[in-house]
Amino acid sequence: MEVVTKITNVEFGSMVNAAAHKLTENAEKINKLNVFPVPDGDTGTNMSLSMNSGAQYERDSLDTTIGALAQATAKGLLMGARGNSGVILSQIFRGFSKSVEGKETLSARELADAFMAGAETAYKAVMKPTEGTILTVIREAASAANKEAAKTDDTVQLMGTTLEAAEKALASTPDLLPVLKEVGVVDSGGQGLVFVIQAFYEALSGEISADDIYIPDNAELEEMVQNLHAGAQSKLNPADIEFGYCTEIMVQIAKGTTYDHNFDYDEFYAHLADLGDSLLVINDEEVVKVHVHTEDPGEVISWGTHYGSLVKVKVDNMRDQQQAVIDAQRDEDQQAAKATPKETPEIAVLAVASGEGLKELLLSSGATTIVEGGQTNNPSTEDFVKAIEASGAKKAIILPNNSNIFMAAEQATQVADVPVEVVHTRTVQQGLSALFAFNPATDLATNVAGMEENISLVVSGSITTSIRDTTLGGLDIHVGDYIGIIDKDIEVAAADLQAASVQTVQKMVDDDSEIVTIFFGEDATEADAQTLADAITEIDDQLEVEIHEGGQPTYPFLISVE
Repeated sequence: MEVVTKITNVEFGSMVNAAAHKLTENAEKINKLNVFPVPDGDTGTNMSLSMNSGAQYERDSLDTTIGALAQATAKGLLMGARGNSGVILSQIFRGFSKSVEGKETLSARELADAFMAGAETAYKAVMKPTEGTILTVIREAASAANKEAAKTDDTVQLMGTTLEAAEKALASTPDLLPVLKEVGVVDSGGQGLVFVIQAFYEALSGEISADDIYIPDNAELEEMVQNLHAGAQSKLNPADIEFGYCTEIMVQIAKGTTYDHNFDYDEFYAHLADLGDSLLVINDEEVVKVHVHTEDPGEVISWGTHYGSLVKVKVDNMRDQQQAVIDAQRDEDQQAAKATPKETPEIAVLAVASGEGLKELLLSSGATTIVEGGQTNNPSTEDFVKAIEASGAKKAIILPNNSNIFMAAEQATQVADVPVEVVHTRTVQQGLSALFAFNPATDLATNVAGMEENISLVVSGSITTSIRDTTLGGLDIHVGDYIGIIDKDIEVAAADLQAASVQTVQKMVDDDSEIVTIFFGEDATEADAQTLADAITEIDDQLEVEIHEGGQPTYPFLISVE
């Protein structure tokens, strides 16, 4: 294996993009390592989306120094970070980038130092670091890299040793975190990090080729097409469009039964140039990609078949598209003319939710902005920042309504241009309770204190289905069972929805309970909710029961007890 003593921008770009590709390929495998047997394991998805954001920023950077490219990668990860695992990954790269700031290339010693800095930054980012997680994996991997750098100047050898240590640390996570051993899995975030380090090693050692490193398909052509179309005038009369069909083809050169011409760029281009305008032709040794505006898309397609096998054909009627743009703009202008100008709030309150009913309830209770998300769909740091900017408010409060969104929300407080605070709501039920304490006429600190205090006034329950057999906390759970989660612990498992729901409520209420609220989701009906309400009344006829259509996915019932 070739010795690599200096990592340049070329190797670094390959490493970052290989990591993004590796996480994308293995996202579902990581998701399945979820401790709870519920359909919300999203660690792999979150880490993949976060790393892909970092890789995109790296590709977009025009710099050629390691320091600048690492900084771009870290910025992309910061803005794209989703879920706690994605945020911790972004913090690892934040420390990494600070360590290599100003460096043209990386030696083995500098690479090890960067991993050490990444581990240190990640630990500092977590208020209460837990061993047996991604933190353990990065610490042990960085420590091994540090020791190896004293023995070799070969970055490939160093990465191999780092990978071995990461894999060993991952295997130890069940011994450090009892719940992992109980369920029989390794830590999902740690597994994601091992894939990142593995991709780094494979890219640096040459074990993977450029074909195995993810670059968005057809990206160059699509960007050029977007730039072409960006100049279109929204008021252009469709009748004035000379060439009405936007035609795109992709041809695998010298393949297929219709191939009878060896590819010659000038010949290929010249014929297409006579068929229309806005012509773009991009090719490499294997594929030629075409974009053209024409009145004869059939001739464009036919011309492509002479040079090989068609692998993509796309034809859009631009006259119809332009008319749709004009109609949509007209409708938007009419609605804007009728709309009452919306007052910009002094303090924006961002609440995370999925389900139209829950969104409406949050807005009517005082939230000013809904950020789409929840289980299996964690919003990114950038999602929060954009929502804050769009609100126009001078200050903001974020209600994550999910503990896996806490860290992305907290990162937004560091990136946003206005003061932002996070009220640490773990559920939508807690979010609604927190909103009752919000007073737009009061200052930010007072509101946050009151909203945090209100969180403790509600007990949150949720009903969902198990996606696998397991034993957790002494509770035998079978695939397909309905499970009742109270706050963050699984307390009930039953084969029947109503039985699981009633048992969950029984564990939630006490002598001081007064109100039970049921939010029924996509997988339940109002009749199901009423049956549950009747059963709750039989438990205690002094309890007041309310029913709301939440429309949330994954959870047939969300339940709050106050």
